[in-house]
Amino acid sequence: MKQIIKMIVTDLDGTLLRTDKTISDYTKLVLKKCRESGIKVAYATGRGGSSENIAPAELFDGIITTNGATAQISGETIYSCHLSYLIARPILIACHKRGLKIASQTSDMHYSNFVVSDVWPEITNFEVVNFLYHAKDAEKLYVYNPTPEDIQFIENRLSDNVYLVMAMDGVAMIMHKGATKSKAAAALAKFWGITAGEIVAFGDDLNDRDMLTYAGIGVAMDNALDEVKAVSDFACLSNDKDGLAKWVEENVF
Repeated sequence: MKQIIKMIVTDLDGTLLRTDKTISDYTKLVLKKCRESGIKVAYATGRGGSSENIAPAELFDGIITTNGATAQISGETIYSCHLSYLIARPILIACHKRGLKIASQTSDMHYSNFVVSDVWPEITNFEVVNFLYHAKDAEKLYVYNPTPEDIQFIENRLSDNVYLVMAMDGVAMIMHKGATKSKAAAALAKFWGITAGEIVAFGDDLNDRDMLTYAGIGVAMDNALDEVKAVSDFACLSNDKDGLAKWVEENVF
């Protein structure tokens, strides 16, 4: 490879994590090797603060959560872009009236109109609320299992500074346009004095596309959606075959 790599940023689910939501010992060793070589390692996930339960912070130099709404280094927030409750509240109310399961999330707290643990048993930090009186800014809103008609209904109610992106698991994420993985990754890179051309990014889902196109090198997992592969520079083995770690060993070292 001709590029000098100074930073690796990776999605979690379907990318760094295996299907059982673990990181292999081999991958951990490769990440450690990267950091010992001076390469910064960060993850960028749609998950909130609870992501540290499956991706321990000590393995990474930087952490991007909630699809880019927040970026942290050593627990210090260096990038934050939330959705004002004044913008979020009408969306929450409209979706509730339509009968959709919707929630407002900040870090690892979920404010919802349904029992979140019935859908995701591992999520216990939630509160069922009346959105008419909800006055908390959100890192993201999410709708569980919307139909194409539901998505159109929601998009018709979004202002110019808000966007919707679907994830593989059937969840629609609604966020401020400043909250993207690429913008958060750029904030980390600026903090470390790294250019986009010195970054390699890994992903598999639609919300990874902007990060893969922003980075000097974008790598799609073998299990990635075709739309993700289409915007990537390279492909690697699947998340269950240590694709990221093997690509790094073969192409960076």
